Amino acid sequence: METRVVVIGAGQAGLSAGYGLRRAGLAPGPGFVVLDGEDGPGGAWRHRWRTLRVDRAHRIASLPGLPFEPADTTRPAAEIVPAYFDAYERVFDLQVRRPVRVTTVRSDGPDLLVDTDAGTWRARALINATGTWTHPFRPRYPGAASFRGRQLHTADYTGPEEFAGKRVVVVGGGTSAVQLLMEIAPSAAGTTWVTRRPPEFHEEPFDDEWGRAVVARVEERVRAGLPPQSVVSATGLALTPEVRAAQAAGVLDRRPMFARITPDGVEWADGSSTPADVILWATGWRPALGHLTPLRLRGPGGGVALEGTRVRSDPRIHLVGYGPSASTIGANRAGRAAAREVLALLREPAAA
Repeated sequence: METRVVVIGAGQAGLSAGYGLRRAGLAPGPGFVVLDGEDGPGGAWRHRWRTLRVDRAHRIASLPGLPFEPADTTRPAAEIVPAYFDAYERVFDLQVRRPVRVTTVRSDGPDLLVDTDAGTWRARALINATGTWTHPFRPRYPGAASFRGRQLHTADYTGPEEFAGKRVVVVGGGTSAVQLLMEIAPSAAGTTWVTRRPPEFHEEPFDDEWGRAVVARVEERVRAGLPPQSVVSATGLALTPEVRAAQAAGVLDRRPMFARITPDGVEWADGSSTPADVILWATGWRPALGHLTPLRLRGPGGGVALEGTRVRSDPRIHLVGYGPSASTIGANRAGRAAAREVLALLREPAAA
């Protein structure tokens, strides 16, 4: 199968890129194809826990050309956002193909071969928008295999009910860890919060100026070919009224990282220990780029060096929803920028 551009992923960044390509006159099929591994629209939002409401989620930006204006922001984000994405795909006739799971991307002369479980596409350019949700990070700690309780990641979380009456250790210093602690604590037998670094709470508004400063810090690392840092390392944590109440109740009393896991809990280097029935790893995600391994895009620093969204070592490839474009607003901008650059590439004499 042949097309001019392959977009991998139909989350915020992938749909934004598809919109840019469609607006420029490329037709779905011969002009571009959007491949998505999910069973339906919504990207990672399909898998968010049911108690995450739209009004409590991170700022959800409108996709270009169609405002995100939910009538009821108290409904689960896992319902509202996929419905919005579904409408977007239909309004702009993006003809997303799913479920199509990409296995590898290879170079074949000036073209790229995108291998999937539905066949191979040949294309001149690739916009990769696979995000991080399918690649949760679970750190390894001594004794983990001996733990007699349950271990799960944020990606496995479905709601606070399953933790009722349990002693829960939550590991991680990000927003998800704080949100889950506040949900779990009222019904759990006890919670313990563990982080590698002391959490930093900020009262400053997370406005556009703040957003630009955060993006600049992350972009500097990506331009240097270093792996993107976690979002919270650049943003800190918002000190909301709910967070203040949780702090006053002792729910957010943080302890440093433990040294080992025991059959019945966790233990620190000084010999102190805490019993646990559940360890919840709120330790974030890593970019899902395994299918790009044959292209050898990673540099000595361990990351993929970018100029904007373009891979510095291979101008045929753009990464969106990666590094500075990992937020919903950043993904929108990156998707449109990648579409513009890809269109410029297609107009070059060599592409003809």
